[in-house]
Amino acid sequence: MAVELIEPTLRDVLKAEKVISSYLHPTPLVESRALSKELNCRAYLKLENLQPIGAFKIRGGINLVSSLTGEEREKGLVTASTGNHGQSIAYAGRAFKVKTVIVVPEGANPYKVEAIRDLGAEIIFHGKDFDDARLKAEKMSIDEGYRYVHSVNEPLLIAGVATATLEVLREVPDVDVIVVPIGSGSGACGACIVAKTINPDIKVIGVQAEKAPAVYLSWKNRRLMTTESAETFADGLAARVAFELPFKILCRLIDDIVLVSEEELRKAIIFLLFKAHQVAEAAGAASTAAAFKLKEEIAGKKVALMLTGGNISIETLQKMLAC
Repeated sequence: MAVELIEPTLRDVLKAEKVISSYLHPTPLVESRALSKELNCRAYLKLENLQPIGAFKIRGGINLVSSLTGEEREKGLVTASTGNHGQSIAYAGRAFKVKTVIVVPEGANPYKVEAIRDLGAEIIFHGKDFDDARLKAEKMSIDEGYRYVHSVNEPLLIAGVATATLEVLREVPDVDVIVVPIGSGSGACGACIVAKTINPDIKVIGVQAEKAPAVYLSWKNRRLMTTESAETFADGLAARVAFELPFKILCRLIDDIVLVSEEELRKAIIFLLFKAHQVAEAAGAASTAAAFKLKEEIAGKKVALMLTGGNISIETLQKMLAC
């Protein structure tokens, strides 16, 4: 069954919050003295790395799976993921007793794959990257009758993850800037919908990896674009394709999208670990990497940095520390 691509509203986010509050507690928003000092601003970290699956996407998974029809629950779900989205659907599938099949790329983060498996989902390895896995999941939906869950062209996913921004504004209603990583764009869309509805003066800045800039290029050129590769070590940002629903939302609402290098991501991970005492995967550290790049622009302001996930493997962290 095709999903109607209707943009979520603040009302949808408030409805999602009611659903999610039965399963998740709000995550902390902490002012980081170390970041505030380095950036000459008041820097707050939204600690989505403390979610049960270590990532913000759990919010969207619970909201979507809770809303399935009886027929959809019976069919089961199939989706593609590099890790965190897959965990969110697997977690929600277990909570609502729905079969889930997660297609992951051949080189997927083994830590995240193990976590998906531990949540009871069936895992299928396919292709070199997320977009190969996505095409396989779409085909399985047609061939085997599963309800396909797109990673971002799902209004209920966007409304669910947007609740993180709602929590930010409840704690710091006078925030000036929100910086949020962009893989396929659900988190950035959610931030835009909430912030711009409540206070249009809040700046929302998205962050992509230089080596996976499909959304940035699409936003810049005002047309959907695809890149030949997405070779970033930030697997949560590694998408070659921009998608219709987030494209529409971001083109209308986001203030800016910046690109960060692999080295800038590495430095942000290390800073968060040793100075802010937080474990962040590369995608989760992207907002911090961007904040260092935007230091002059955000000076003197209240800035919320969305630390979207902490699912970094030991091997990757060891490589970061060895550099």
